[in-house]
Amino acid sequence: MVEERAFWLAWSGMAGLGPVLIRRLHRHFGSLAIAWEVDAAELLAVEGLGIQTATTIAVERSRLCPAELLEQHLQHNPDFWTPADADYPQLLLEIPDPPPVLYYRGSVELQENQGIIPAIAMVGTRDPSEYGKRWTRRIATALAQNGFTVVSGLADGVDTEAHQSSIHAGGRTIAVLGTGLNRVYPWSNRKLYEQLLEQGLALSEYPADTPPDRTHFPRRNRIVAGLCRAVLVMEAPKKSGALITATIANEYGRDVYALPGSLDNDRAYGCLELVNKGAQLILSEHQLLEALGTLPQFLLPPAPVAPKRQPMPELEPTLQQVLQTVTDLAQESPEVSFDRIVQSTELVAGSVSSALLQLELLGLVAQLPGMRYRAS
Repeated sequence: MVEERAFWLAWSGMAGLGPVLIRRLHRHFGSLAIAWEVDAAELLAVEGLGIQTATTIAVERSRLCPAELLEQHLQHNPDFWTPADADYPQLLLEIPDPPPVLYYRGSVELQENQGIIPAIAMVGTRDPSEYGKRWTRRIATALAQNGFTVVSGLADGVDTEAHQSSIHAGGRTIAVLGTGLNRVYPWSNRKLYEQLLEQGLALSEYPADTPPDRTHFPRRNRIVAGLCRAVLVMEAPKKSGALITATIANEYGRDVYALPGSLDNDRAYGCLELVNKGAQLILSEHQLLEALGTLPQFLLPPAPVAPKRQPMPELEPTLQQVLQTVTDLAQESPEVSFDRIVQSTELVAGSVSSALLQLELLGLVAQLPGMRYRAS
């Protein structure tokens, strides 16, 4: 049987399908393997999926083999998780657009993935003031020393200060990249990246060798927000990627904190605006740690309970005979031809055809191309 993760990989490579639609497909059919097999008409029942996309899917599926795709992918990108994997970060499963494929490199801490070790994002401008740098270092150090994992994006400025301070304090830090994990951007952070991989983790939804692209970094921000219980904006001007992360965090139900700054500092405007909209103030390391200590603990989802099997409906003798015939013949071959069913039941073709149609409507038999049938 083909692994479910192979289908997450296959769906993620289809043109016109983003994380939101793939998540809806999974929720609608309960499995991306099942979604792979349904016809175009059934796909149209998924919210947001139109005729053009359904047609594209039909074409793409005809030329892709998920099992072969997985095998080829593992040669160049062996380390990745999909939502089908037990080690996939649990907090990302709460958001509406989790990455279908999440590549990783470095030191994996499973309690981090399970949400038991809390992660806090620190984001901000690429050009912070000395005040912004100083407080980023102080807060990151305090978080690391108190058992929090610091998450940021390896960009210049606030991101760099947050990662470096966490490492120097002996804590863990996670960098979410907008490139493949073998492409360091900016290049000036290559030594920091090497240090980070020794006692932390790098994540990306982009495969190896993916170069920097301006569209990747705003998308990267949703992963930063999704991984964390709270997002701290340390310093941000009026137009800043950090404000995008804060907005996404709000949409995901994460807490947002902002470092207050001076009205004379253009870099502080974004933080002041966040506070005006309801973000919590960072007043000191102690005050922040107290506030973060009140965040609800993440609970692992309960083990799935197998649905109770519905009792078999009472069938008319002819329906029962045809169903039993299909079931018996399935021992020889999973797919049974219409002529073989007629021959085995010794009923007239019209009666068999009518019975098969009724059994199909009851969900007990499925019709396949070429007038072939199988028991459901």
